[in-house]
Amino acid sequence: MNDPLPSTRPILLIEDNPADLDLTLRAFKRRHLLNPIQVARDGQEALDLLPGWEAGEPLPLVVLLDLNLPKVSGLEVLRQFKACKAACGMPVVVLTTSDEDRDIKTAYELGANSYIMKPVDFDSFASVAAQIELYWCVLNKPVHSLS
Repeated sequence: MNDPLPSTRPILLIEDNPADLDLTLRAFKRRHLLNPIQVARDGQEALDLLPGWEAGEPLPLVVLLDLNLPKVSGLEVLRQFKACKAACGMPVVVLTTSDEDRDIKTAYELGANSYIMKPVDFDSFASVAAQIELYWCVLNKPVHSLS
């Protein structure tokens, strides 16, 4: 199967807070991001995507993962994403309000590619969105399927 173009692969945003979700979507809209944004509003909704990826659906270009999620925690979502053969190489950026050393250490131990503290104001968040877009959507070279 041919990999879709990076600009057509979605960015998966796993976020339960409506205000943070709106802030993120507005920041990406301001950047005129080409990638579609796929949203999971809790940990279980995110994990429900795994069977599709295992069946060959295109993976997101990058996952933006909040840690404080209902139903299934963000750290458990990260653990299961990285344990899934189909999704284990998918970049996961933890984007959260937690600055607990334990959360940071655990996230990296579970395979997070980056850990970013959520900015609280829109302009700062727009700056973070621009950096995420530049690195993960433009500069980073993802692994391509060999099948």
